[in-house]
Amino acid sequence: MRSPIAIVDVDRPESWTRWRAGLCADCAANCCTMPLEVQLPDLVRLGLVDAFEAEHEEPRLIARRLQKARLIDHFNHKHLLFTLARRANGDCQYLHPQTRLCTVYEQRPETCRLHPQKKSPRPGWCAYGAKGLQRR
Repeated sequence: MRSPIAIVDVDRPESWTRWRAGLCADCAANCCTMPLEVQLPDLVRLGLVDAFEAEHEEPRLIARRLQKARLIDHFNHKHLLFTLARRANGDCQYLHPQTRLCTVYEQRPETCRLHPQKKSPRPGWCAYGAKGLQRR
């Protein structure tokens, strides 16, 4: 008999699961509910900023435009990090609501590419939750 899977709390990294290959295959994409900080090259790859604008415009002005368009929630001037806007339910704007798969997988930001092995509140661990289980 399998032990019941605990409902993950994304705000408590100590409740997370050690990452292993294949874990994402049946995951509910809980990592896609956490705030996502990205850099300017990520915004270019996502098509939110064009390469010319990225090279010639001040990041704070780009941030202002993206905030007005509700594409980002916050801009960290010191580290030049943009926090992408999320849906009202907390999901990433690029997460498909039914399949829970990334709709921009090939263009996904570097943070997503390196999560959870290197870029994570707890590197090597993930907020894994089996599909069908609610997160807290």
